[in-house]
Amino acid sequence: MSSTGPAAAPGPAQRPVHVPVLLDRVVELLGPACAAEGAVVVDATLGLAGHTLALLEAHPGLRVVGLDRDPEARAEATRRIEAAGHAGRVTVVPAVFDELPDVLDRLGIAEVQGALFDLGVSSLQLDRPDRGFSYSTDAPLDMRMDPAAPRTAADVVNTYPPRELARVLRVYGEERFASRIAAAIDRERAREPFTGTARLAELVRESIPAATRRTGGHPAKRTFQALRIEVNDELGVLERALPAAIEALAVGGRLAVITFHSLEDRIVKQTLAAGAADRTPPDLPVPLPEHGPVLRLLTRGGEAPGPEETAGNPRAASARVRAAERIRRAA
Repeated sequence: MSSTGPAAAPGPAQRPVHVPVLLDRVVELLGPACAAEGAVVVDATLGLAGHTLALLEAHPGLRVVGLDRDPEARAEATRRIEAAGHAGRVTVVPAVFDELPDVLDRLGIAEVQGALFDLGVSSLQLDRPDRGFSYSTDAPLDMRMDPAAPRTAADVVNTYPPRELARVLRVYGEERFASRIAAAIDRERAREPFTGTARLAELVRESIPAATRRTGGHPAKRTFQALRIEVNDELGVLERALPAAIEALAVGGRLAVITFHSLEDRIVKQTLAAGAADRTPPDLPVPLPEHGPVLRLLTRGGEAPGPEETAGNPRAASARVRAAERIRRAA
């Protein structure tokens, strides 16, 4: 799902304000691949369609295939695309982005000129308390990006053995006090199962030493991140989707990926670096073309938003973008 900028909690007649992260840089990075008439870009995390709308405005001949597993996001994105007059240029598909090869096959698209991943949780999801992604208000302990998915955060918290729960918190949340938090959850759920976010957030806060709580933001941030990643298999989906997106790119096609924490960024960095490496055996005197790089890196490391963007959009602070261009077909 697309992680985006600040949004007011929508009331009955209020639409969320949508501020796409790193918008200008993404449009710049993908631009050369989008300019040709009939070019196709896959927005693998359509969200509220902020990046898609900017690309469509910049490139009148562009078509977009937008994937999203969240029906609320798809409905709002469709409304925005139609309001902008671009309905005929966008195909919105209910899918998780590791389903990209099947989606393109069903649509009869052999290759694409661009692919965009804007990872993490979207503004719509964060700002709807009933979705359970935020620890700032009490809500059902849900965290599913697809509300029809079978497993909720409450299922993880209430049923995982303490050792497995600690592993999730340690690996996906990089939480130093994972074992302590898991043990506290195990004690408390025996008394009464967890159903809401507020009780869990308070328990996490109490489980972390007071000196540690004074820095680093809300004490429950890492635990909630870990549960969200586990519920939605976010890292597994990313590991499957990136190679598929690279394979779908035409020569000259470009890929851009926005990440929001080190676990995502590490996967992206390693995948792009592998594609940009020369695999000629080291004992040969000259590079072999068939073992040469498939990708050319377009960014120097993970590029962060500038201070002006983060000042106006605090959720952008942890964002990083990496991009690459396909320079040849694999042998």
